[in-house]
Amino acid sequence: MQGRLSAWLVKHGLIHRSLGFDYQGIETLQIKSKDWHSIAVILYVYGYNYLRSQCAYDVAPGGLLASVYHLTRIEYGVDQPEEVCIKVFASRRNPRIPSVFWVWKSVDFQERESYDMLGISYDNHPRLKRILMPESWIGWPLRKDYIAPNFYEIQDAH
Repeated sequence: MQGRLSAWLVKHGLIHRSLGFDYQGIETLQIKSKDWHSIAVILYVYGYNYLRSQCAYDVAPGGLLASVYHLTRIEYGVDQPEEVCIKVFASRRNPRIPSVFWVWKSVDFQERESYDMLGISYDNHPRLKRILMPESWIGWPLRKDYIAPNFYEIQDAH
């Protein structure tokens, strides 16, 4: 079943794949990494002016990595704002996705966290560096194939 936004994207010749609706009835779309930045700008102009959240996850051990964006179309006088979920997949070997920092500034720390935990590089992000782990940390802790370093943290003795 095609949702309202998917139909609009098809009408305007924008390539995407509909993934259906989630349990709350929010339309979910898959956008190719190479098309993501231009479609993000189009969605902003179309009215999706609020990035509610961005997260990332490891689809399967040795498989793809996904970056997920929850967008909301906020308009004056509308009680129920329109929402959409966008998924952008990247290969595990070279996980690169265009940053949408210059479209929605609120994605700054969220893309940095996805980089820090999963190693997804967001092209053209102004400050893409680790945010939770030390700069010297090796590896990406939330990947399903991550092997934790063999050490024990020294606890304060009281």
